[in-house]
Order: sequence, then structure tokens, then C-alpha cells
Amino acid sequence: MGDREKLHDLRQQAHDAGIEGNSKMTEEQLREALRKVGKGEQPQMAKHEAKR
Repeated sequence: MGDREKLHDLRQQAHDAGIEGNSKMTEEQLREALRKVGKGEQPQMAKHEAKR
């Protein structure tokens, strides 16, 4: 799977998890936010913390 496809899949997972507006997040930020949501954190809070 190419980098573009991997990033697209991460963005889709983030969207499905409720992390809105993730188009400008990096792959690392997306992974961190998804990890936080997986641990029970609110999606928008996880996004905010991952973008720091």
C-alpha cells in the first residue's frame, strides 16, 4: 500500500472515529489521535492534543 493510500485510510478511520476536520493533520498526528480515541478520549480533544 502506498503512502497516499495509507494516509487516506488513516483519515477515513479518523473520520469514522468522530475526529472531524482531519485533512491537515499529519500521519503521526492521526495515529496519535486514533490511539487516544481508542483509549476512550473524546474525539475532538484527542485531535486537539495530537496537533500540539
